[in-house]
Amino acid sequence: MAQHALARERLFALRETIARLEGKPAPALAAAEREALAEGGKTARRCSLPPLAFGVECLDEALEGGLPLDAITEFRSDLSRDAGAASGLAMAVAARLQKQEADTGRLLPLLWIGDAVGTLEAGRPYAPGLRDFGLSPERFLHAAPRKLDEALWLVETAVESAAFSAVIFEVRGNPAHFGLTESRRLSLRARAARRPLFLVRQAGAEEASSAAFRLHVEPAPSALRPLPGESKLSGSIGNPIFRLTLEKGRNPAPLCFFLEWNPHEREFLPVAEPNLVRPPGEPSAYSGAQLSASANGPHRPQAMGALLAFDRAS
Repeated sequence: MAQHALARERLFALRETIARLEGKPAPALAAAEREALAEGGKTARRCSLPPLAFGVECLDEALEGGLPLDAITEFRSDLSRDAGAASGLAMAVAARLQKQEADTGRLLPLLWIGDAVGTLEAGRPYAPGLRDFGLSPERFLHAAPRKLDEALWLVETAVESAAFSAVIFEVRGNPAHFGLTESRRLSLRARAARRPLFLVRQAGAEEASSAAFRLHVEPAPSALRPLPGESKLSGSIGNPIFRLTLEKGRNPAPLCFFLEWNPHEREFLPVAEPNLVRPPGEPSAYSGAQLSASANGPHRPQAMGALLAFDRAS
């Protein structure tokens, strides 16, 4: 099956290159790809992998059961400051996948590949933090290639090897060398190897790709940490909450969800839209003094000097 996928991929790439050299569109490329997928459709349906469910009914229904484990799923953030939310959701999904595989006796490692530019901006995974977030550091491998081309080669090789439970590729923005052609190649690799590829895109815009689903991720305010009973710890910070928008899927319009991640149970919980207004008398999580207003500064801009008109010199 993998050899047939590689042969189809080379054929598609050759047709696309010829069309590009001739300066013509390549409608036959899309038709050939649809035909190839139709040929393998019956086999794929017979041995399709069960999806990875979030455990939240409304979201799993929108995802047709969950995230596919033989395709690309993209987690995207608009801003650099939200890169931690996109990475956190990818790690939470990977932790849930590790739990599901541990229940069946499989203990494959997880590979995180960070683009050099993205690593400089968002940092690298931290082992004690991974454990607190629900991941097993003993089964977590991290790679930091120096160039994007090297990272793409490593992603393609890692997915094709089928040696990892999942491969996570973190990239910043919308680089020119990682477009629809590269995404399609990685998608064929994931389908042939029957392994998931999670793409974490920092500060990137929506673009055409072969991802089965694309989720826009933003951080949401956390609730207070619960105590035994129904009380909560005042001024504390509870489990992380993500605001997810399903941007790419079979739904006609984007759908929005709020999910809380419980790292101890490694499960997602649906939450209502957080209330940004703090109850009266409830202190903030940071109780430090607020910054005072600036003083001894000009209260209005200085007036411009007089404009003088001079006679022309000639």
